[in-house]
Amino acid sequence: MPHSCDERTPGVGLRWGVVVLVLAGVATAPSGRAGAATRVADMVWDGLAQCEIGGDWRADSGNGCYGGLQIWPPTWEDAGGLRFADRPDHANRREQTTVGEEILRRQGWEAWPDCARELGLIGPAPGPGGGPGG
Repeated sequence: MPHSCDERTPGVGLRWGVVVLVLAGVATAPSGRAGAATRVADMVWDGLAQCEIGGDWRADSGNGCYGGLQIWPPTWEDAGGLRFADRPDHANRREQTTVGEEILRRQGWEAWPDCARELGLIGPAPGPGGGPGG
């Protein structure tokens, strides 16, 4: 059940690009699509949370998504989050990243489209003509 909570906190964002991937040693498919389980480095999850909500793992910003990874409650439930807490912001960082791994396996980095692009986890959005960048 894909859902994006792209209403990020104003002024929050990163421009780390591919540097995060190289430093963290994370390998992703060029498309960023869901696939085999791969353990993502803590530094990548922290960068994603910093971009999404200023790194606040207890975030309840009122946009319908919660926690550091800004997870929508039905997605949290579908990915097994209820074994940890009723909502992401009620779970600790490790529990949120554990559920994040499952969301990543199912949806790919597109589950966090804007920040995944900012962090270089997926390529730029297709332009109006349907091709890359324009």
